[in-house]
Amino acid sequence: MKKQLLIVSMLVCSFASKNLFAQQNKKQKDNVESLDEVVVTATKFALKKENTGKVITKITQKQLQENAGRNLIEILNTVVGIDVRGVNANAAEPRNIYVRGGRSRQVLVLIDGVPVTDQSAINQDFDLRLLAVSQIESIEILKGASSTLYGSGAATAVINIILKKSSKDKISGTFETSVGTNHTATIKGENSANNNQNVSVNGTLGKFNFLSSFNMSKVDGMSSAKSNSNTTFEEDGFYSRNVLLKLGYRFHKQFSMESFFNFDEFEYDFDAGAFADSDVNKGNQKQVRFGFKPSFTYKKGQLYLLASLNEVKRGLDQFNSFSNTLDNYQFNGQSIHLDLVNKYEFSENLQLITGINYQEHSNQTETPFATIDKDIANFNTVDPYASLVYISNSGLSVNVGGRYNMHNIYGNHLVYDVNLAFAALKNDKTSLKLITSYSTAFIAPSLYQLYDGFAGNIDLKPESNQTFEVGFEAAYQDWINVDVVYFNRKEEDAIIFDNTTFKYANGSSDASGFEFNTNIIPTDFLTLNLSYTFIDRDQFEDFDDYIPANKFLASLNYNGLKNSFFNLSYRNVGERTVFDRYGSFGTAGEDVVLEPYQVLDFTANYKLLKETVTFFGGVTNILNDDYDDILGFSTRGRNYKIGVRLQF
Repeated sequence: MKKQLLIVSMLVCSFASKNLFAQQNKKQKDNVESLDEVVVTATKFALKKENTGKVITKITQKQLQENAGRNLIEILNTVVGIDVRGVNANAAEPRNIYVRGGRSRQVLVLIDGVPVTDQSAINQDFDLRLLAVSQIESIEILKGASSTLYGSGAATAVINIILKKSSKDKISGTFETSVGTNHTATIKGENSANNNQNVSVNGTLGKFNFLSSFNMSKVDGMSSAKSNSNTTFEEDGFYSRNVLLKLGYRFHKQFSMESFFNFDEFEYDFDAGAFADSDVNKGNQKQVRFGFKPSFTYKKGQLYLLASLNEVKRGLDQFNSFSNTLDNYQFNGQSIHLDLVNKYEFSENLQLITGINYQEHSNQTETPFATIDKDIANFNTVDPYASLVYISNSGLSVNVGGRYNMHNIYGNHLVYDVNLAFAALKNDKTSLKLITSYSTAFIAPSLYQLYDGFAGNIDLKPESNQTFEVGFEAAYQDWINVDVVYFNRKEEDAIIFDNTTFKYANGSSDASGFEFNTNIIPTDFLTLNLSYTFIDRDQFEDFDDYIPANKFLASLNYNGLKNSFFNLSYRNVGERTVFDRYGSFGTAGEDVVLEPYQVLDFTANYKLLKETVTFFGGVTNILNDDYDDILGFSTRGRNYKIGVRLQF
């Protein structure tokens, strides 16, 4: 506690040492999340943030550059309401994203508006380790139930990752490289265990535009599992490659075509489990994603088709201690998405968004214990949907919509959404926006949960979620923004694993809480961010607890030196529980309580030669705290990273 108070005091004192009420510089507006900010995830088309009653956080390209050296998981973990399980674990370990006390299956990931899932996975969740930050333009996080626009899985949040577009120049590009350490607080490794390189070339030639990007990463130096004895475990490596190609052509001022191709691959070593080493377990994963988007703009609207194919192949070689054999597992999930969307503007104040979405999924799994045949393990959905957006001249914005999900396995399901926003106050100095929403969502059972020969249950119902939100967003004189939101979510027919039958079943659970976030800019070179999330769940789920009731974030940005940027960030994560099903860590059937932990990080960058060269670096876990992020697995101690980005 004394250390925690000391850290907070350091941040506050640094803030207080400056002139809190200095004359505001116009450049401050670049650092404030303005209500006039434009987002696309709220309606699938460009919309001012002030005109939606949903909670949306946007991570801009400037913020991504300021976070140079951090991966996508680490950046998402700084957003209020989000907690990533395993964010500080070894790179070889998978991550789980929890939003407002929900599970990873309740978060839908989009890439340029296209849903991406792994149909071979138990919960269908997409592995964000596949993506390179250097290929991302911005990220929009839409919280709350959003199945009306986005279908299955959009129960607690939609994370829309918007990839970079071609520059207007004939040709331009970037090259970025970095090197760093990767070790625990107690076991030191090599100084070059964390390496990353990225090169990108893009441009516009008349009506044709292109973008190509290649990224390669290598991380080793520490074991995934934590040793609870004097034995030193073997290092577990992670090696990834990412290729992105985007092509576009404007046939006419009203008609254009975009296409994309994405290939991601990684290999990794993994251990036998909590506190259990292995020198033979290995895994690999490949993703191929491609598609096209023709767009047509007419007098009162816009029409586009978003079509994509996504295939994920995973393989495991895992030692079986019962048979004393090295078993092989093969997983292959495939998804087809077609989304035809139209926006029609009746007037400046009223627009109607309609669409029809078709999805087709399959799973081919082969393990030593069972086979899931894609000829049986497949389903398709056809979903018509509509959303009406009304923006009054008096400051009131209303969004009402519905979606009818037609699933060939479990039948039909209706979801809907109503959200309101009211600009109660808006002038040159002060703004106050009131928001509220009530929305429903559904989560289709995964093909594994339906058809697995051991744990599958063909009688599973789709999970239903109802979310109520109410709050406000306020700003004063461009130097302070405050957001407060209360949420309440009810889960019916929640898809859980039953400890008694050892099969997937339907249950129920509720969650509520609130988010507080503030952004303060006393001068044009200093920014203080504070956020706090409180979550109250009535019950947790086996195998997947780790949800903290309290999480506090603080960061201090300083750009008072020419061409430079410095960030000091602090994270405090409260107690989490882990259900000890078999008594592996204590008493069977009881919870193990993980102590709160805190992490202090520092990042910096410096630009020169008219911003064509950027040097960046950082130190994570400055205090070198040894703590448990995931019980029985290693966490990263104090580590360093330096790098350079060249732009031409």
